[in-house]
Amino acid sequence: MKTAETLRPGFWKKSHHLDRMTFKELVVAYFQYPAIIAYLALAAVAIGLYAWRPAPVLPTLGSIAVAVLVYPLAWYIIHRWILHSNWMFKVTPLAATWKRIHYDHHQDPNHLEVLFGALHTTVPTIALATAPIGYLIGGFGGAMAALATGMLTTCFYEFVHCIQHLAFKPRNKLLAAMKQRHMAHHFHDETGNFGITNYMWDRLFGTFYERVSERKKSPTVFNLGYTPEVAKRWPKVMELSGGIVATGHPRRRDRA
Repeated sequence: MKTAETLRPGFWKKSHHLDRMTFKELVVAYFQYPAIIAYLALAAVAIGLYAWRPAPVLPTLGSIAVAVLVYPLAWYIIHRWILHSNWMFKVTPLAATWKRIHYDHHQDPNHLEVLFGALHTTVPTIALATAPIGYLIGGFGGAMAALATGMLTTCFYEFVHCIQHLAFKPRNKLLAAMKQRHMAHHFHDETGNFGITNYMWDRLFGTFYERVSERKKSPTVFNLGYTPEVAKRWPKVMELSGGIVATGHPRRRDRA
């Protein structure tokens, strides 16, 4: 277990795992992480630009509401059809990106450093998913309101995501249910429960499951289909992983 002595400016020079951290340590780590600082800073800039050229009240509220509603759908699409695809690791220029933004997270779901998305992929995605819609509703001010909403929603999603991997059972029933579904995605069957806080799109597209008994255990839950056999044909991710393809549970695995 980490101690308070580890929570200093050099905190991110070491590797940390959420199943070995307390809630307090998570909060401290969360607000020190560069990606979260960047999201908050970008949200502040967007709010400042909104104040400079604001939209009327109703278009502003509409931009914020649409950004909140669109976000879960955008995440579902990206999570299911991009991050869980079997094509990115086959494209050499994209292999490193796929490894960083999702493969590493499934290889060790509680590894805090790779839980957060990479800024070079998340920031453009958030902007494209929110700002154009906001602009159509309220012009420049609407775009900035929607962009700020997207950045702050991302911070909320990331914090809930961290809590879902923390070694404790939330007292809140809703949060506990979210954690149960997300843990099933990581440790039982990765082809369902793609949401983080919102599972409406999982229900709509037929990928939702409440109990692990509803599905068979997936053999690719930790490697997303990038097996040692697949790595022989498309070796880039393996090369970036030190020539190793890890298999099995991250705490009880043999390496092949």
